[in-house]
Amino acid sequence: MPEHLFVYGTLRRGCDNQFARLLSERGKFIGEGWVSGRLYDFGSYPGASRAEQPNESILGEIFHLAEPGTLLAALDEYEGPEFERAIVMAGALECWIYWYVGSDAGRPIASGDWFNR
Repeated sequence: MPEHLFVYGTLRRGCDNQFARLLSERGKFIGEGWVSGRLYDFGSYPGASRAEQPNESILGEIFHLAEPGTLLAALDEYEGPEFERAIVMAGALECWIYWYVGSDAGRPIASGDWFNR
């Protein structure tokens, strides 16, 4: 089970919600990273899907989780049924990510960075 989490939206540093604060308190920020994927804007939050083209990537942040099971259970609840936790590579690190699996269509974010839409 990976001990790292890749976040690209409302869980990134600087976001003001209880789950971003929880991640900041219980996880250790490692640095920024990229994963292969496509990012969409849903207004108050983004969603990511697996890349359809080889040059598609998503900018996010990587956190080390000292107690992944407990923290991920809380984040699974926060993300809800529209998101599915899966394993990806962010550089050389195996990380958890939340892929968007909902049915709504968001607006593509060409930059791959939700903070730079």
